[in-house]
Amino acid sequence: MTDVATAATGGQPAPQPANWPVPDNVFAETVTAVEHYTDRLFRFRITRPASFRFRSGEFVMIGLPNAAKPVFRAYSIASPSWDEEIEFFSIKVPGGPLTEHLQKIRPGDTVLMRRKPTGTLVLDALVPGKRLYMLSTGTGVAPFASLIRDPETYEKFEEVVLVQTCREVAELAYITRMVEALKEDPLVGEMVEGRLRLHTTTTREPFERMGRITDLMTSGRFFEDAGLPPIAPEDDRAMICGSMAMLNDTKAVLEGFGLIEGANNAPATFVVERAFVG
Repeated sequence: MTDVATAATGGQPAPQPANWPVPDNVFAETVTAVEHYTDRLFRFRITRPASFRFRSGEFVMIGLPNAAKPVFRAYSIASPSWDEEIEFFSIKVPGGPLTEHLQKIRPGDTVLMRRKPTGTLVLDALVPGKRLYMLSTGTGVAPFASLIRDPETYEKFEEVVLVQTCREVAELAYITRMVEALKEDPLVGEMVEGRLRLHTTTTREPFERMGRITDLMTSGRFFEDAGLPPIAPEDDRAMICGSMAMLNDTKAVLEGFGLIEGANNAPATFVVERAFVG
């Protein structure tokens, strides 16, 4: 992938103090790739510790070695559990205590990562079903970028419907390119054929599909456009990841269809991720 980090940040790298004492519960990993999509969104990859294990869809706390007490924030892991590296998809928050600096990283820089992953957007938190909806806004698509590249997802569900809503068309590039590339993926390429659907919408810039997914589902327009029946608790399962407002609104819509929220210790028909980037 193209590294345009320098051009996008005025050539100023993220602070990387030497000899920072790394606590026992933190990994210090090396950035291997950076790609900026817009002035608001970028992805980056880091080396993966040999001992690090996680379930596709989980998140982890990450930070930078730029202070005596680094700021850590929850980031969903965008790479699948089998990947040899770890990928993240991040927003750039002006003045954000972490993202203000994180957006300036370059290959070779150090990123800190706590050793314990967690999260509710995992397949084990759902009871068996026929169809899995992954509903996201913005960087909330990150855990689903992990799950759509995991063979287990297609072993458990006959059909996967991935939905991402963003303000502008360019913000859809990350997941759109990934889904297109999956067709040639040696591990899941045959699995996704005819079974993975991507439904993208925008809310500001004109696009072939516009509107918030909650409005489109409530009106029935989404199901009409996608050629799918309305959500039914007998067949359908769902995962939600986005802003707090999006989570609450989408949760209400799913409950209106008869779905019940689950968790790792109590699997049900939909789950919500409440970890945020700041």
